[in-house]
Amino acid sequence: MNEFNMRLTHLHHCKGMSWKMIYNILKKDPHLKTLYNDAPHRIIPQVITTQDYHSTILQDLYSDRIQEKIRQYSPNGIRIITIFDEEYPILLKETYQPPWVIYARGDISLLNSRCHLGVVGSRQATDYGEKAIQYIFPKLIEKGVIIVSGLAAGIDAIAHKEAIKNKGKTIGVIAGGLFHIYPQANQKLAYEMMKNHLVISEYPPDTKPSRWQFPMRNRIISGISRGTLIIQAKNKSGSLITANYAVQEGREVFALPGNIFSPFSGGTNELIQQGAKLVKSAEDILEEFLY
Repeated sequence: MNEFNMRLTHLHHCKGMSWKMIYNILKKDPHLKTLYNDAPHRIIPQVITTQDYHSTILQDLYSDRIQEKIRQYSPNGIRIITIFDEEYPILLKETYQPPWVIYARGDISLLNSRCHLGVVGSRQATDYGEKAIQYIFPKLIEKGVIIVSGLAAGIDAIAHKEAIKNKGKTIGVIAGGLFHIYPQANQKLAYEMMKNHLVISEYPPDTKPSRWQFPMRNRIISGISRGTLIIQAKNKSGSLITANYAVQEGREVFALPGNIFSPFSGGTNELIQQGAKLVKSAEDILEEFLY
C-alpha cells in the first residue's frame, strides 16, 4: 500500500470522521503530506466543529494501534481500494458521495465488469420469489451478468446462491465490516464468496453492523450496478430504498410483478406503476444491458 492510501485509510478509521470531513481535509491537503505533522491541529478544527469529535479524531490519528491494524489486513486477505485506485468501480465513482475506501475480500477483478445487476428483495422470501430467481438467472449468468446483492436473509441469499449454482459470479455488499458477517446464518455463504467471488464493505473490518448502515449499503449495490432488479418487496420496504438510489443515479430499475393480494408484491407492483420495467423473463433485462 502506498503512503497516500495508508494515510487516507487511517483517516477513514478515525471515530467520528464523516465523508464530508475527509472531503474538506483533502481540499486543504490533497496529498495528505502534512497529515501527521501540524496539519491536524490546523485543519481538523476547521472541518470539525464538535469538540468531542475533534479530540477523538486527533487521538485516533496519532494511534500506532490503528496503523498496525491496517497493516494486518493484507496478510488476512483483505484488499483496501481507495477512490483514487484503478480497481475502484467506475460506476460507483459517478454516484453521490461514493465511499472513500472499500474493503474487499475475494476476486476484486469482478468490480469493473460491464454487466453488474443489483438484485434485492424481501428478507421473508416466498416460493414465488425463489422460483422467479431460478427461472430468470440461468440466462443472465450465461450472458456474463454478475449478480450484486446484500448478503441478507431471504431474496439476497437466494440470489447469491443461485448465481453460484449456475456457475456465475456474485458480489456481496455488507453493512458493518468484513469481520462481522450478519446474519450469522449467512456466514458460510459469505466465506465461500470471499474465496471464489467477492464480498465488500465501506466500513473498516472491525465495524459491527448498525441499523443505519443497511440503507447506506443499498446505495453501493445500486451504485456499482447498471440496473437493479427488485424481486419482492412490501410497501416501504428497504428494497425500495435501493430502487430510489438507482433512479437518482439514472440507472435501470426492474421489478417482478406479483399477486395483488400478497403483501410481498405491494412494493414491486407500485414500482412498476411508477415506471420500473416489468420483468417476466431474463430477456427483459438483457435487452437493456446488451447494447
